[in-house]
Amino acid sequence: MLIAGFPAGAWGTNCYLVAPAAGEECVIIDPGHQAAEGVADTIARHRLKPVAVLLTHGHLDHVASVIPVCGAHDVPAWIHPRDRYMLSDPEKALGRTVGRQLLGELTVGEPDDLRELSDGTTVELAGLEFGVAHAPGHTQGSVTFGLPEAEDIPPVFFSGDLLFAGSIGRTDLPGGDHAEILRSLARVCLPLPDSTVVLSGHGPQTTIGTERATNPFLREVAAGQGAGETPAPRRGM
Repeated sequence: MLIAGFPAGAWGTNCYLVAPAAGEECVIIDPGHQAAEGVADTIARHRLKPVAVLLTHGHLDHVASVIPVCGAHDVPAWIHPRDRYMLSDPEKALGRTVGRQLLGELTVGEPDDLRELSDGTTVELAGLEFGVAHAPGHTQGSVTFGLPEAEDIPPVFFSGDLLFAGSIGRTDLPGGDHAEILRSLARVCLPLPDSTVVLSGHGPQTTIGTERATNPFLREVAAGQGAGETPAPRRGM
């Protein structure tokens, strides 16, 4: 399997291109702010053919390049229905102060072919099977994508802004809910094998085993402590 990722834009949002191997079809995950050039470079370097864009949620730093990327390759994008409105109304999704920082330089709206994701389903694209899990808390429509273990390759978990190395997504923007993100961590992350590689929306890769042992928020939900008093860190948008 080929997974090529790079941080894009002012928030360093991780964009990933996933394919069975170089020279084959690929899926693009979270083409965010100023990601189009990096996507094009990665496609050329690995001789890839995009077939779809998958979005973990609707915040601008994860979707800002979805229209040019989908348009350049004539591919559909997939998003959870509860975050669909963010594509056309990012200011409502982020609040007026944050939203207006970028609106002047962006093309907002939906790509020509936009499809909706459902919890517990599998999306088959580029010869790969992406398991979809609805994981609200960072936004109401946040999802994660999982790839099963294959031969000598461990399971891979694209966590979006649900889980980071040592941290979790912020919950202080519209639609965020700290108690709900902890419930999502318990339901979506805790059952995963320790060997699962976590590729998040921001920061370095990690594993579920490492986070189970060291991440204070995952340890909190594992201990059954509920929402607690610790506020979610501010990372990403």
